[in-house]
Formats: sequence, structure tokens, C-alpha cells
Amino acid sequence: MDFLQQLINGLSLGSIYAVIALGYTMVYGIIQLINFAHGDIIMVGAYVGFFAVAVLGWSFIPALVLAMAACTVLGVVIERIAYKPLRNSPRLAVLITAIGVSLFLENLGLRVLKTDYRAFPQIIPRDAISLFGGLTVTYQQLLILITTILMMVLLQYVVHYTRIGKAMRAVSYDREAAMLMGISVDNTISFTFALGSALAGVAGVLLGLYYQTCHPLMGIMPGLKAFVAAVIGGIGVIPGAMAGGFLLGIVEALVAAYGSSQWRDPVVFLLLILVLLVRPTGLMGRDVGEKA
Repeated sequence: MDFLQQLINGLSLGSIYAVIALGYTMVYGIIQLINFAHGDIIMVGAYVGFFAVAVLGWSFIPALVLAMAACTVLGVVIERIAYKPLRNSPRLAVLITAIGVSLFLENLGLRVLKTDYRAFPQIIPRDAISLFGGLTVTYQQLLILITTILMMVLLQYVVHYTRIGKAMRAVSYDREAAMLMGISVDNTISFTFALGSALAGVAGVLLGLYYQTCHPLMGIMPGLKAFVAAVIGGIGVIPGAMAGGFLLGIVEALVAAYGSSQWRDPVVFLLLILVLLVRPTGLMGRDVGEKA
């Protein structure tokens, strides 16, 4: 039963990684860019959620919507200012720009928000629901899991059953052909950033709830681990990002329970190395060759 309890704990943390990984994998799937600023957009989402709850006194859902809106605007602004002018530049230039944007947001956060940790308000009761055999699940874990599943279903609907989703898939397959078919590549890429950043806003609020704290550098490690999850699952593949996120959360929970919490990070990166050695494209990725 203890093993099943750790699986429940792992699914809760893994669902947050999955939401973050979706943002990475969508952007990479469209323009083959690893958006290193994604983790810092998560931080912004967490602080927006924090101020909505602590200062404005809002409940969870309005705070979540506000965080999504703020991160959407931020993501589109970043894309328009930093990435769009480099659309036809070498990938290395765009990659370095992404690192620069990440460092800019981190230092801006430290400058404006200072280095103090802020306690994220507990808007969800700490009570737990008893299941069978002594298993328990907290209301917070349920909320995180349900929110994540709703976001994944919504994302699947947008990508597979809407006009803009079809445009996203067309651009990811062949940008030039999509352009010849009348699809606005720029608008499609901007929408992809908006969608990924909205998910980052969700992840920021969920991270604040999970760790019960906010800090200007709080997005670095979760963002890095979610990137690892996306690579393990097969970066550019949405189901792969989900699977990688859940797998990573479960592995962390099991390592912390049966080993030591200090070994969680080394085991995560060891898992990444092992997966890439055996399957370089990730567990659910396909080798489609390098795009020009």
C-alpha cells in the first residue's frame, strides 16, 4: 500500500511537470526552439496567482485565469520582441536569445520582487480523503490532478479539432507548404507561444500551491525537469510530454520514499541519460530527420 501511496504522490507532482512540459514541446514542435524562458514565465504565473489570492482575496479559479492571462500576454510579447526578428536566423542565435530572455526575467524578478520567499496562501483545505487500505489523497493533490487533466483535454481539443490547431500541425510538418496554403505562419507561432505561456501560468499557480512558497528563481529547476520530461517522452510529441511528466514525478516520489530526497535530482538526470542512450528520440518520439 505504501507503494500505491507513493504513486499517488508522484502523479500529483508529475502532473505539474506534464503541464510545464507541454509548453516546451509545443514550441519545439512548431519552430524547433527550446524556450528556456518558459520556466521564468512559470514564476511570473505563480506571483500573479499569489497576488490575486493574497492581495485581491480571489479564489482559486479567478486567480488561475488571471495568471493564465498575464502569462499569455508575457509569452506573446517575448515572442514578438525576442524571437520573431530571428525567425530566419540560425538556431544557435535563437537558443542564445532564449537563454538571455531567461536570465533577464530572473534578474528582473530579483530586482522587483526581492530575494525573500513568500508563503503561498493555502486556498485549498489540507484535509485528506481516505481511500481503501489506508490510502489517502489530499484535496490539493486532487485539485492539481483534475486541473492538469482538464488542461490536457482542452489542449488536445484545440490541437486536433480547431482551425488554429490544424494550422499549428501544418506549420510543424512543413512551414513553407503551410505558407503556400494560405496559413499565417507568424500568427500560428504567436498563438503557440500564447497557448504554451497560458499553460505556464497554470503550472505557476499549481507549483505555488504544491510547494506553498514563491521565489523569483522558483521556475528554474521545475522548468529544467519539465524539459527533461519532454525529452524523455519525445520532445515535440504532446502525449510524450504528458507521459514524461508523469514518469518523472513518480520516479521522484519513489526515490524520495525508498532512498533519499537528496538523490531525486541525480536520478532524474541519470534517467534522461539512460533513455537517450537507448532511444535518442525519447520514449514516444520518432526520428523524422533534421529539418532545414
